Amino acid sequence: MPVVFERTRGLTEKEFHFCPGCTHGVIHRLVAEVLEEMNELGNTVGVAPVGCSVLSYQYFNCDMHEAAHGRAPAMATGIKRVLPDRMVFAYQGDGDLASIGTAEIIHAAGRGEKITVIFVNNAIYGMTGGQMAPTTLAGQRTTTSPLGRDPRQVGFPLRVSEMLATIDGAAFIERTSVHDPAHIRKTKKAIRNAFECQKANQGFSMVEILSTCPTNWGMSPLESLDWVKETMMPYYPLGNFRRPEAVTVSGASGGGHA
Repeated sequence: MPVVFERTRGLTEKEFHFCPGCTHGVIHRLVAEVLEEMNELGNTVGVAPVGCSVLSYQYFNCDMHEAAHGRAPAMATGIKRVLPDRMVFAYQGDGDLASIGTAEIIHAAGRGEKITVIFVNNAIYGMTGGQMAPTTLAGQRTTTSPLGRDPRQVGFPLRVSEMLATIDGAAFIERTSVHDPAHIRKTKKAIRNAFECQKANQGFSMVEILSTCPTNWGMSPLESLDWVKETMMPYYPLGNFRRPEAVTVSGASGGGHA
């Protein structure tokens, strides 16, 4: 019989620890498939910091390093500078990247470090108990904002992609989602483009991916997918915010931003 599906070699056979309905597993698979299709698995070093990504070293079938909370871009910078022929990526959540790791991500982009960042935005601290994150939406209830986030007291949610797109060292910045099959396909294209950008030595690249957290949102998996579409996407619009001018990156999903 013809083979219609093969498990990607980019993932180990270790069972994911993620909660039911969490889309971290989908994103893991997309990253793994892209690295396998680019024939880069044996040439890749990934960096996972604290957060729901903390056990990624058990899942990705490539060299992995563990970083302190928020410091994945700094560690990835060191690895890439010592081993410039390697494909180096950081896999970070929003509580990690947009809070304690804000300085690291901004300055890595500012220096134009030739690394790729997979930024998973689920608008909450997932692993530590569902606290308010820098990306938590106005009015969103969390364990530390039980009445809903009040921008008058704690400020507004950070739009990281828009912020990094203003930095000259950033070569490729795109925001995608994995709330349905069509957007999952677009996310895979964006991840491929980000790695191609690194391979071409174009500069810093990042894909921000809107993801679910049913457990801490207090929703069913299906409800959480709808919440991404109906509540997150209006505040975090999808699209490409920056891409290299010198090289046409194939399969970019676009979205009205340049």
